[in-house]
Amino acid sequence: MSSGGPGRPGPHAVANVDRVDGVSSQAIENEKRIAAEAAAELVIDGSRVGLGTGSTVGYLLPALARRGLDLTCVATSVATEIAGRELGLNVVAFDQLDRLDIAIDGADQIDGAGWVIKGGGGAHTREKIVAAAADRFVVISSSDKVVDALSAPVPLELLTYGLAATLRALAPCELRDVPPSPDAGAIADYHGSVEDPERLAAWLAGTPGVVDHGLFPPSLISEVIVARGSDVQRIRGH
Repeated sequence: MSSGGPGRPGPHAVANVDRVDGVSSQAIENEKRIAAEAAAELVIDGSRVGLGTGSTVGYLLPALARRGLDLTCVATSVATEIAGRELGLNVVAFDQLDRLDIAIDGADQIDGAGWVIKGGGGAHTREKIVAAAADRFVVISSSDKVVDALSAPVPLELLTYGLAATLRALAPCELRDVPPSPDAGAIADYHGSVEDPERLAAWLAGTPGVVDHGLFPPSLISEVIVARGSDVQRIRGH
């Protein structure tokens, strides 16, 4: 993995730069931008585009806006909707469309088999609906999100009705001290084993009270774009 980080600090450099697995936070932000800009180049004029949520998508929106294409976009969160419109993107309500040409979103974790964990921002239900509605779903990521094996937590959106009973059935599971989802669901995290993502995904989906979970299967993903330093790695999905 290319660190992309700074060398020895100069006389005016900040010595205590945050680092993740040996990569500076500045380098990680640069990787997010590079991955997002690479994904923006995949979008063609006239496309119906699904816009994800999170810090990496924060770099995608201006990259799309700079291209000046005639796009119809749907957003997976209020924050993305507002940011997109401020940049001049045509963001419409999803009920105006029944399918999308492409959806682009970030990730919290990506394993070697192509499983992805999403939902750090609590919008994973909408993100999964948008991904499933797109002919092509592209995941964009910095190198620190690529892992040997997925690990907890797995984000969950839960119905508020019977919430205590649902949490008991999902143990070990904890509510997050955050606002509800865009659709008023409670946001929680499953803290058990993620050793078998396929089996866990089926169990979570089959538990009454679970609106949706943050495990995205390889079958849903068309391509993963990972930036490593200044290089772009493209991993084909289904």
